Amino acid sequence: MFEVQDFAVFDKPSGVMVHPTRKTTEYCLLDEIRHHFGEQADLAHRIDAETSGLVLVAKNKHASRILKTMFENRQYEKSYLALVKGHLQDNITIDAPISKSTGSINIKMTCDNESGKASTTHIKPLKFNKQDDTTLVETIPITGRQHQIRVHLDSIGHTILGDPIYGVDDQIADEYLTKTLSEEKRIELTGARRLMLHANSLSFTYKDKEYNITSKFRKFYE
Repeated sequence: MFEVQDFAVFDKPSGVMVHPTRKTTEYCLLDEIRHHFGEQADLAHRIDAETSGLVLVAKNKHASRILKTMFENRQYEKSYLALVKGHLQDNITIDAPISKSTGSINIKMTCDNESGKASTTHIKPLKFNKQDDTTLVETIPITGRQHQIRVHLDSIGHTILGDPIYGVDDQIADEYLTKTLSEEKRIELTGARRLMLHANSLSFTYKDKEYNITSKFRKFYE
């Protein structure tokens, strides 16, 4: 959706992995990137397969070093849109440390004040749908922990629609991870066929020039 000499920004659909997790991964965004820009092209960062939205891509090794360092040092601003359960009425900042869950789902994270890593998310309600009892929110993660937005929203009782890991019991999460959870059952239990989380905007400085990029994908919430 946006391209300059050293980098490009892709507007990724939900369900596409950005990077292969194993040799059997059939297709991922990195394949598409290297098809377009050559083998030196690389991801500057990652988002979950089910999260849609902006992904920044370096087109050469020099740009890759700069952009990856930028992300490691959190020298950027990024916001997400999420559709959550219930009526969230006020702006809220969640300061809740996050660590690995000790349960049976090995990718699951949890809020943990004793041993978790410091984690902060700003949340702003944008639109309440009374008929569905859902709220569209803007979320700005100040830190970058695994599943941070999902964990924090679930911790305050506003689980993201479509989330098959948080807000459901471990049996359902296991069915999702083993690909035995039907679409119908997922919709019934979570409210959507996909995780309703979208990487919506990205702002950063590259070689003394400021870039402010916003996703053009509107079907997410319309």
